[in-house]
Amino acid sequence: MAYYKIQHITRYSYTSPVIDSINQVMLYPMQDDHQKVISHKLTVSGDPFIESFSDYFGNHLGVFSLPQPHQYLSICSDIEVETIAIPEPSSTETAVTQWEALKSLHNDAIFMDYLRPESFAQLDEVTAQVCNLMQPGDTPLQSANRLSEFVFTHFQYRKGITSVETGMEDIWRLKAGVCQDFAHILLVMLHIGGIPARYVSGYICPRNGELRGEGATHAWVEAYIPYYGWLGLDPTNNCIASEKHVRLAIGRHFSDCTPVKGTYKGTAEHVLEVSVVISNGSEAAMTMPLPEPAFTYKVEQRPVEGSNSYRQYVEAQQQQQQ
Repeated sequence: MAYYKIQHITRYSYTSPVIDSINQVMLYPMQDDHQKVISHKLTVSGDPFIESFSDYFGNHLGVFSLPQPHQYLSICSDIEVETIAIPEPSSTETAVTQWEALKSLHNDAIFMDYLRPESFAQLDEVTAQVCNLMQPGDTPLQSANRLSEFVFTHFQYRKGITSVETGMEDIWRLKAGVCQDFAHILLVMLHIGGIPARYVSGYICPRNGELRGEGATHAWVEAYIPYYGWLGLDPTNNCIASEKHVRLAIGRHFSDCTPVKGTYKGTAEHVLEVSVVISNGSEAAMTMPLPEPAFTYKVEQRPVEGSNSYRQYVEAQQQQQQ
């Protein structure tokens, strides 16, 4: 069992007052048998009413609006969570039986969204690679691990070379990127292999900086393993998701799990600052100092329809992430 306190602060500072800000946040930690939420507090400047609901994928969302003029917006998520070690799958069923069980899910509405490979120019090339990697007699778990290891081994972890706008064809061509890119490539490969898989957003909480993706939001994949259920695979770190992974949301891809997004009316010139601080330990009374911004992004050009800059922030995060 592991205990974490996570503080995630998003700050917008506008050069002149803006109005009619409407935002959606996906900063609520999941709760299940392997992740217990001790407390969660979401604080927004201006103290708007936050309406919460569940989306199509079962994620907890919050929506709020600030119609009055404002020149500053702060969204602070404070989480206390306990995570429990996840046992690895163990099945006495043969590989053939397990693959037949997966095949039976292909017409199940619950799994359809997690089985469709994204179409892009090099899909045939990726398909050929998947066929070469998947060995006769392998179980779905063995195949999933083999594909995850391939991504980890053959893709270079490099900040700034990709953005959220980078398509699959460019990620495959570059063979480089960050956690989001690693997750998207593995998703496509698992889908090609007939294994249901979904995108996961959250945090990774290493104790000594031994894993990549620390200090910001993280992304990995969950694959459906017959007679077990959903199992997290982190291709960025070539590991099975463990008690060091804290989950926020699941979906088909990044856009289903965006932590903060919204629109407003007014100047597009603003500064976005984001801080993520994670404390490890067992002391429930542990306090955390207000963090300095980990990432800062200044918008000077007007984006389409005054949309906020979360997309630009992710690009900056990828360029600055250590």
